[in-house]
Amino acid sequence: MINFSKFENFKTIKTIRDFDVSQKKVLVRCDFNADLDEKGGILDGYKIERTLPTINYLIERKAKIILMSHLGRPNGEPREKTGLKPIAKRLEEYLKKPVKLIPDCIGPSVEKAVKAMKPGEVILLENLRFHKEEEKNDLNFAKKLSGYGEIYICDAFAVSHRAHASLVGIPKFLPSGMGLLVESELNTLSQALGKKLPPLVTIIGGVKIETKIKLIEKLLKESDHLILGGRIAYDILAGKGLCPSGALPEEKIQKLIEKINITNPGIHLPVDGAIILKNDGGGYFRHASLGQLRKEEAILDVGPETIKIFSEIIKLARTVIWNGPLGKFEDERFAKGSLAVADAIIRSKAFSIVGGGDTSTFLRKYNLLKEFDFVSTGGGAMLAFLEGEKLPGIEALKINE
Repeated sequence: MINFSKFENFKTIKTIRDFDVSQKKVLVRCDFNADLDEKGGILDGYKIERTLPTINYLIERKAKIILMSHLGRPNGEPREKTGLKPIAKRLEEYLKKPVKLIPDCIGPSVEKAVKAMKPGEVILLENLRFHKEEEKNDLNFAKKLSGYGEIYICDAFAVSHRAHASLVGIPKFLPSGMGLLVESELNTLSQALGKKLPPLVTIIGGVKIETKIKLIEKLLKESDHLILGGRIAYDILAGKGLCPSGALPEEKIQKLIEKINITNPGIHLPVDGAIILKNDGGGYFRHASLGQLRKEEAILDVGPETIKIFSEIIKLARTVIWNGPLGKFEDERFAKGSLAVADAIIRSKAFSIVGGGDTSTFLRKYNLLKEFDFVSTGGGAMLAFLEGEKLPGIEALKINE
């Protein structure tokens, strides 16, 4: 079991309130990595909304606010689909004031814009990941970014488990602290952990197996029950040779899958699914057990038998941690698994912590956000924190003693 009483004290980290920000250029690392629709519109602005208290705090105190973020995975190259134009537009709507998007995050255009800033103004630098140096944690890149500010504030909890230049490099050059979102996440998660009681049921879904596979083995040891759904579950089953519809994982992921003992009574995987044809226009749909799957079919949600099994397990819980939907919830045909899990958690009266961008998008879509005790902006970061791992983006803010 997780020892809920032994979590790190963050008193050696300054908060935004510890700085005199008036007239100062304040660099704020945000996480505006919102899901976009096919036309580039924002599907869910939850992460943006959670950062508003920090931005408004700075506006009210007449700081010069320079926002930084990433969006998607452009792999170190400028890509129109991952540009921050829709983010700037949504920020303007929320803040009810102009937010100027700068066409790069370093260089002459940034220098000119920062130099012209007046107190209370807000600018947004273009996607940090348009430069490969960001994810490589290049110190020179971090130094260039730091040159535009006088104070650095981290308000990007959702990526604080990443050792990227804008998160761990900039604090080497500027007085640094955490924003109101990060402070809220750390305080709430720390306090919540002290209240939790077993049995602990952890639910992991979503599609990004590469970001969660390393934690699954550890979660299996420390949870009373570990429920796996979404693309992740079927990829694991494919790796075990039990699901012809799943994608065959790359070699390094396959090696990690091999370590997972799926016969452990504490792990629970789907036994059936909601099925479509991979190349069908959308008319074909059925439920089937895993043994009935054909290679030309794809699984987009857990099936009715799996829902029954998962719901019965959740009934036992006094604490639930949930990260990642169980199906392609954007299509209502494939939202039943996630809705059933949400309903089971709510009915269980267990203390519930939910995290991850897709999960919060799902909960908002079905007006369920307020039904849970805490909805974190982080997915991987939340899980890492709950497992007691050190988060590089938070560690970088600590005052040297």
